[in-house]
Amino acid sequence: MFGVTEWLLIAAILILMFGATRIPRMADGMGKGIRNFIDALKEDSNSSNPEKVDDKPE
Repeated sequence: MFGVTEWLLIAAILILMFGATRIPRMADGMGKGIRNFIDALKEDSNSSNPEKVDDKPE
């Protein structure tokens, strides 16, 4: 696993590559994407289990 020094080095490289202002926007976008994905999974699981209908003819 990574230690504190490795995480600091990774953070410094990310700041140099993307800039300090772009990283929070990217994290916000990823969070919204994950949230939308989870919501879509919940909606799909609710629609795939419709109420049980009795299809027996009389």
